[in-house]
Amino acid sequence: MIQLPLFKDFDGYSPKYHFFKNSLLGQIHDSIPWDDLVSCLPEERAGRGAPSWFGGKGIFALMFLKAYLNTSDRQLLERYNTDWALQYFCGKVLAENQQIKDMTIMTRVRAYLEKHCEWERLQEVLISHWKRDVNNSHVLLMDATCYESFIRFPTDVKLLWESCEWVFEKQLFRLCSHLGVKRPRSKFREQRIAHMAYSRKRKNSFRETLRRRKALVYLLAKGIGQLQQILDSNKGADLGLKDFARFAVIKKVHRQQEFLLDNPPSALKDRIVSLHKPYLRPIVRGKENRPVEFGAKAHILQVDGLTFIDKLDFNAFNECTRLKLSVAKHRRFFGPVNQLGADRIYATNKNRRFCTDNKIFTCFPKKGPKKHERAEKILSSEISKQRATVMEGVFGTNKEFYGLRKIRVKGDKREKFAIFFGIMAANAVKIAKRRSEKESPPQQNAA
Repeated sequence: MIQLPLFKDFDGYSPKYHFFKNSLLGQIHDSIPWDDLVSCLPEERAGRGAPSWFGGKGIFALMFLKAYLNTSDRQLLERYNTDWALQYFCGKVLAENQQIKDMTIMTRVRAYLEKHCEWERLQEVLISHWKRDVNNSHVLLMDATCYESFIRFPTDVKLLWESCEWVFEKQLFRLCSHLGVKRPRSKFREQRIAHMAYSRKRKNSFRETLRRRKALVYLLAKGIGQLQQILDSNKGADLGLKDFARFAVIKKVHRQQEFLLDNPPSALKDRIVSLHKPYLRPIVRGKENRPVEFGAKAHILQVDGLTFIDKLDFNAFNECTRLKLSVAKHRRFFGPVNQLGADRIYATNKNRRFCTDNKIFTCFPKKGPKKHERAEKILSSEISKQRATVMEGVFGTNKEFYGLRKIRVKGDKREKFAIFFGIMAANAVKIAKRRSEKESPPQQNAA
């Protein structure tokens, strides 16, 4: 008599797939509308050349997995080669003798999304799919935070010295050696010794720092002129597009630093703080332990524990001016707003009149001698508590467990995508747990 196995492997099903579907990772997979996300990408073309490892679904799945696992690109792909659950999540199961050896796939995935996608469109797709799992849609919470970029703390001396190193060592000296041209005279070597002596000091006075800045501004101006002369006389030499873009940034750094020698920092706009990430701007937060942050400022909306992005920008903006637009965006997806929780910075006269005209109850303290009634006071206290605990807690959770503590990718659009997928991965986990709780039968107490 022939005995059939309980679970038989065949195309599209295996015992491992059964275990995957009943795990948290499988529930997260089922909570994401893959087909709607893939429709935001251009159609795949099957042309000549080696086939791609991942399709449209795999591209989005890798971005969700990177945020969910909070790992580097290499660690993610190394784990993908040995973890069948991640392969099921991406819809690409490797053969027993097959593995991905190209560790630059994630870089190409980010470049592809940067070229063909907008995070605003992807967020609309996810909100439209998840809004059926939202219960208290009439309550809107809002606040602003900063997602810092991975750079060392910038100073004027560091920025000027990095610019001088690039101009002289990486370009000017190399081009002179390559073209057989005599090096133009400069004080670069003497300034390098002086910079090492300055850097070794534990603490430098304001006068010493100012003297160092003036010397580096003068040296950088001389280096820029000498490098530009060689490029003009040799038709650009062999500099690539990235080198010319970096040279343009260094010229702007020199103009800004020369301006700062005679003017206060508040008079300078679009101040560059990093050569590798010239799109970053100092975001003044006013916190006691971190008054200035360097990264993208985000205005975040929260509805029933789910977090969405209202505005994401590397330039500083006043979040209190976003209240009307945030309410309009909430109405578009979730319906009317009856209760609103926000910080005191939002309690301007203009916002108060808007909320009063639209019958929106807020947690703002009342102006004048009139006080809240007892019921209003309890409701206002509860909204303030939710905003201060739940929303601030979500900020900390996303930064600590979903790869948003320090954004390591380069490029303004790529950083925004990293922030977006970190926030959406946290939402997908919440949606998966909610659906699992609804489907699981209630446990009866034993008699």
